[in-house]
Order: sequence, then structure tokens, then C-alpha cells
Amino acid sequence: MPPQPSGKAVKEREGRNGTEGRPPDTGISSKAMSIRNSFVNDIFERIANEASRLAHYNKRSTITSREIQTAVRLLLPG
Repeated sequence: MPPQPSGKAVKEREGRNGTEGRPPDTGISSKAMSIRNSFVNDIFERIANEASRLAHYNKRSTITSREIQTAVRLLLPG
């Protein structure tokens, strides 16, 4: 009988595909996963571009958490 994975390994596996907090029999199709990944990458790129622009406007060469926080506030409603 193969050894059972530790709780940490199981949690890490669950965390990667967005199924944490759901019953183990719930899954996500590869097309849905692809759409979700595209969405996350698009939002990340928009935030990075806006943060870069803010740093440039303020004559800074480093993007800090302040630029990222401001970029998120500018890009995401609510």
C-alpha cells in the first residue's frame, strides 16, 4: 500500500488549481482553467503596467507596494 501524502502536500495540491474550500468531488474543466488563467494574467499585467507608469510619473525606479496598491485602486472598481 503506498504511503498517504501529508496534509501539507494535499493542501498545496488543492491550492494550485483553485479548488480549496470545495468538496473533493468538485472540479474545473481545462477550458475553464484556461479562461481563469488568462483572466488572472491579464489583470496582473494591467496592474504591473499601471504601477510602472505611476513609478515613472514620480521619478522612481522601484515599484513598491504603494504603487501596486494605487494601481489596484485605479483599475478595479469598488
